[in-house]
Amino acid sequence: MTTLRQLPRIVRIARVLVRYRVDDLVDRTHRSRALAFARIVLPRPRADIAALARGERLALALTELGPIFVKFGQILSTRRDLIPADVADALAQLQDQVAPFPGEVARAAVERALAAPIAARFASFDNTPLASASIAQVHAATLHDGREVVVKILRPEIGARIAEDVALLRALADSVQRFHPNADKIRPHDVVSEIASTLTNELDMQREGANASLLRRNFAGSDDLYVPEVIWSHTTEGVLTLERVRGIPVDDLAALDAAGIDRVALAEKGVRLFYTQVFRDNFFHADAHAGNIWVDPARPHDPRFIALDFGIMGSLPERDQYWLAENFLALFNQDYARIAELHVRAGWMPANARLDELEAAVRTVCEPYFTRPLSEISLAEVVVKLFQVARRHELTLQPQLILLQKTLLNIEGVGRLLYPQINIWTTAKPVLERIWRQRRGPRAALKALRRRLPEWIAAAPDMPQLVHSYLTQATSGGMELRIASDDLKRMELRAARGQRIAVWLALAVSLAVATLLIAMLAASARWLGVPIAAWFTGIGALIALAGAGWRR
Repeated sequence: MTTLRQLPRIVRIARVLVRYRVDDLVDRTHRSRALAFARIVLPRPRADIAALARGERLALALTELGPIFVKFGQILSTRRDLIPADVADALAQLQDQVAPFPGEVARAAVERALAAPIAARFASFDNTPLASASIAQVHAATLHDGREVVVKILRPEIGARIAEDVALLRALADSVQRFHPNADKIRPHDVVSEIASTLTNELDMQREGANASLLRRNFAGSDDLYVPEVIWSHTTEGVLTLERVRGIPVDDLAALDAAGIDRVALAEKGVRLFYTQVFRDNFFHADAHAGNIWVDPARPHDPRFIALDFGIMGSLPERDQYWLAENFLALFNQDYARIAELHVRAGWMPANARLDELEAAVRTVCEPYFTRPLSEISLAEVVVKLFQVARRHELTLQPQLILLQKTLLNIEGVGRLLYPQINIWTTAKPVLERIWRQRRGPRAALKALRRRLPEWIAAAPDMPQLVHSYLTQATSGGMELRIASDDLKRMELRAARGQRIAVWLALAVSLAVATLLIAMLAASARWLGVPIAAWFTGIGALIALAGAGWRR
């Protein structure tokens, strides 16, 4: 529920939306024409505003309204199944740049955060910011040991401002949930929660420092990506101090060419970095637009990226990561039946979805795009069409994938900029296959087994008692099924048979664990000249064979 305290903010938002005539966008995209009557009392827009395209007007309005609306616009730009393409293109260009706050205010904020005068912590501090955004701004500084750094400082009162805007956005989600016919698929509350979580994370400079530190560790010694070092002694929740790096913005093609940068190699590395971050590390830079990516000019023939701004990082639940990787591999192999099956098994589609119809629809969308260079296609276009197909098959929106989708579109933009002829399919396929083999291959399985072995050893002493309790319940009828139907009785018999087999297998596993313990703790113990571990192994094998062969 909105409060009277929020009323001035609501009035300001309405005034901004009217000034940029955002009502025109709503009127054209919504089935109802009710807003046409409201225009009678609305003032005419200024000539310069009226001359702008509707997407540009919306982008300007969101920029003026502040950070949460800018983030909302950036995320909305990925939902091209919900908004027109021209509007999505305009929102995708949103840059979070605002007028800076005074340098004296920044110095005072640093002194409060670090609990010391500027002169005590820095040899020099530049009052003029290097960059200013709606949540924080960055100043150059020098440490007393001579290292050049940059200091990122939160804007004054930004936390309270974002909290108020999140409350308004939740009220809007309530309305969408109540009145939109596809609310269960759009899941507006989940989308708003994702935005709120992202903004809350950006308000914690120490968290951003931890993000940078982990990304730096993941790519230590890498020829593909450099991440500046965090100066933890000068970092708190309100201030982040990083090693100062210098590079060429990835969208400055003239400077890249003048430096002799191999743009083809750079574009291919961009694709490789995306799949490495998502599927090897499950930790990816989710705000990888051109403003946050530089290129190291010292390596023209083997170029590498420099990452900046670590406020928005993404990761996926292991389950979603698995389904996503399998979907990508199926797409690269043009296995559309597998894609349809995976969508249903992942729970992204209803269990009663027609797999043959979904397969045909995915094939229709994807088949024309294979083997074509990126200059002739748009990954965003593929995503839009897939979403349209998915909506017809009752796709449930997965909010946890929004950041990933946004990152994928950013990578497409960087690749198109650097080398428009890159074939993203053939570039990405071997990278993902190699990474997924490493993640799911025999070595990875052995590593996981080794990691869990101490847990199993710790639980081994309890196994005999657990097996005894299970056998007691099974033999006392505590697990008996009582079903009247003949068909269900047959199911009961099969279940009981499976239960007996499970008991025997449990015994075999217990003996296997005991064997492992004995082998480790009493490797030299023998009975009748045979190692005790070998006796347990043989008995376990006999029990397992007996259990497997017992049918009645």
